[in-house]
Amino acid sequence: MKKRSLRLNALLNSLRSILNILFPIITFPYVSHVLQVRGIGIYNFSNSIVSYFLLIAGLGINTYAVREGAKLRDNQIKISRFASEVFTINIYSTIISYLLLLLCLFIFSKLHNYLSCILIFSIQIFFTTIGTEWVYQIYEDYSYITLRSILFQILSIILLFFLVRGPQDYLKYAAITVFSSVGANVLNFFHVRQYCHINLVWHFNWKIHIGPIMILFFASIANMIYVNSDITLLGIMKNNYIVGIYSVSSKVYQIVKTLISALLIVTIPRLAMLFGKRRIKEYKNILTKLTNVLILFALPASTGLFMLAKEIVLIISGTKYLSAVSSLRILCFAYIFSILSWILSDCVLIPAKREKYVLRSMGISAILNIGINTILIPFWNENAAAFSTVLAELCMFIINYYHTKDLIEDVFMSKLLLQTFLSSVVGCIGIVLICILCDLGFQSLILKTIFSIILSVIMYSAILILLKNKFTTDIFYKAKEIFKSKL
Repeated sequence: MKKRSLRLNALLNSLRSILNILFPIITFPYVSHVLQVRGIGIYNFSNSIVSYFLLIAGLGINTYAVREGAKLRDNQIKISRFASEVFTINIYSTIISYLLLLLCLFIFSKLHNYLSCILIFSIQIFFTTIGTEWVYQIYEDYSYITLRSILFQILSIILLFFLVRGPQDYLKYAAITVFSSVGANVLNFFHVRQYCHINLVWHFNWKIHIGPIMILFFASIANMIYVNSDITLLGIMKNNYIVGIYSVSSKVYQIVKTLISALLIVTIPRLAMLFGKRRIKEYKNILTKLTNVLILFALPASTGLFMLAKEIVLIISGTKYLSAVSSLRILCFAYIFSILSWILSDCVLIPAKREKYVLRSMGISAILNIGINTILIPFWNENAAAFSTVLAELCMFIINYYHTKDLIEDVFMSKLLLQTFLSSVVGCIGIVLICILCDLGFQSLILKTIFSIILSVIMYSAILILLKNKFTTDIFYKAKEIFKSKL
């Protein structure tokens, strides 16, 4: 199999993540104006209902399939058999999901008012299953995924502006959303044959798959509770205004986290393959590079966001949301714990078939998050939700590290990682100084933000090069060689 570049995959996945972020940013102002409050309310409620059944249909299949399939990808007969078995299980879970959805529609009369919209969104369940996107992750084919995503999102934006013209068009908007997110999965179903042949199989040992799949499924549920509990409890214990304030800081936090993790996501299949084939030296080599590079990204991202929190909130949401600045700054402290715990869960525990510990760490973190929120929200509002997220991410990191230290202690306790951390901290001091100087030197909000970011990147990179950080200098010299070759 052709070996794909992790750097190129990371770039492509970042581009895809940015597009997924930009699509709602571009479309939401238009849609909220055209559909008005009632149409948006029906759309969001219907989408939230179907999301639970998408989770049921998905089980923990994507994560499990990537882990196990990565070990078999060089043998087409074995990967075809494995993919067919996993796909068959996914079809069963999809049927169960639809039956449960129909049962809920029958039992809960309130849902009848949203029937048409819910049924349109439910199309996602089937097309997500037949899309078998996990095959493309197994083979690290992010070029196909990204190009496909760009094409369908552009088509969706065109359809949106042509077809959604009034409050009565919320069903069209729902259909366009489905088309944007899973329309390309029809292409996947045929295109995937270049990697393996997937068919329904009736006789196989499903027990070897169902155990780890269910553990990962419950871990997904715990993660969903953990992610959503902040806003849910704010809504119950406070009011819509507080929820709106925290939604802004939470959204910015998630956007930056998604961009930082682009390299991590594309590296998971490679690490799963190496660990599965017991190529431990190569596995640890890539894991070391991944951990060091993500620290070099996470620390400056959190520092820069902390310093520019006010400017970013004003640019994105306006003066009415200035209260979100404090909760956003608190959330900045969660990045390093979040990224490190993510590395430990998806790059170490899951490849090592220790998914029960992932369930444990997510479950305990979810309970801790809910408990702290319940105690502090009455007194500290949205800042309590942000603080609980930081502590929950720290808790998850500690538990994950405890269950992985026998495998990767030499990576996380290495002199190299300590040097990377310290050099990054010095670089972050440079970012703080640049942001302070730009704040004093610029009156324009936009100019201040742009120059703060550009000069911070230059300052941070220069400091790392001066401190002879191994990973930064490697990137610098490779870029220099490429530049020379083009001249």
